Formats: sequence, structure tokens, C-alpha cells
Amino acid sequence: MIDELKQDAQERMAKTIEALGSNFNKIRTGRAHPSLLDGIRVSYYGSETPLSQVANIGIEDARTLTVTPWEKNIVPDVEKAIMKSDLGLNPSTAGAVIRIPMPALTEETRKGYIKQARQEAESARVSIRNTRRDVLADIKELLKEKDISEDEERRAQDDVQKITDKYIAEVDKALAVKEKDLMEI
Repeated sequence: MIDELKQDAQERMAKTIEALGSNFNKIRTGRAHPSLLDGIRVSYYGSETPLSQVANIGIEDARTLTVTPWEKNIVPDVEKAIMKSDLGLNPSTAGAVIRIPMPALTEETRKGYIKQARQEAESARVSIRNTRRDVLADIKELLKEKDISEDEERRAQDDVQKITDKYIAEVDKALAVKEKDLMEI
């Protein structure tokens, strides 16, 4: 029973780390990376479709992305969707290929992105702590029901704390990597 609770806690905390990684990918660094465009949706035959499903996204060089729509007639829609996104990108079209140069980050925007990254990391920590709280409440419930002894409860609490510490350390490590990435010129 306790092992199931610990396994559940680990799975939920791992999902939090995964979500943090995808949130960090949305924070733009000075380099071109296809995941920057993950959140962009294009109006395609009347429905909002992810950009990656209507076009091929590639990297031309370290600071330029290329987007090649499958169909030539949706090039203006793709360009419009990229401009409307809050990423601050200005695409330029050359035939069927849309080039997106990555503007250099100013000191001010770097600090803003670092602040955003820290907020994302803090919300991940909170999520991990909430998972710990839920599991500890379940363990206390097992003790109350007399399904486990007090020694088993104490041991389980220590194990859950160790799992929590491990995942909080992963969040801190991911944040340090993202901050270093953002400060690179």
C-alpha cells in the first residue's frame, strides 16, 4: 500500500518535471530552436491546428528558423500566426519558405526571461510539494485506519521526503541550466 503511494508520488513529480521542461522550451533564448514555435496554432480549413502539423520546421543556422508549409496556399496564414504570437518574431517569406530570424536578446529581455523561468520553477516546486502533502495525508489516513504501524508511517514519511528532495533538486538543476542558457550571448 505504501509502495503504491510512493510510486504515485514519483509519477506525479516526474510529470511536473516534464511540464517544467516544456514550459522552459517556450522561454526564448538567443538561439533558434523548433520547440519555440510549439504553442503556435494556424487556422487551417476552419480549425486551429498546431503549426507542426501543417508545416515542416527546421533550423537554417544558429539564429534562423525555417518554416515550410505543406500547402503553398496557407503561407500567409502561417506567417500571420507567427506574427500574432507573443514571441516577438518577425517572419519573412521567400516563396513557400518562411524564415524567422531570432532577434538578439537585450539585457532587459534576458532578465525578464530569467524572471519568467524562476516563476515556472517555483510553480513546479509548489506542485511537487502539493504532491508530497497529498501522499502524506494518505499515509496518515492509513495510520488512522490502523492499516500500518507508527514505525511504518515514519519510514514512509522519510521516503516521501527523500523523493520530494530529489525532484526539487531536479527543478533547481533545470533552472540553473536555463538561466545559464539565457545569459549566454
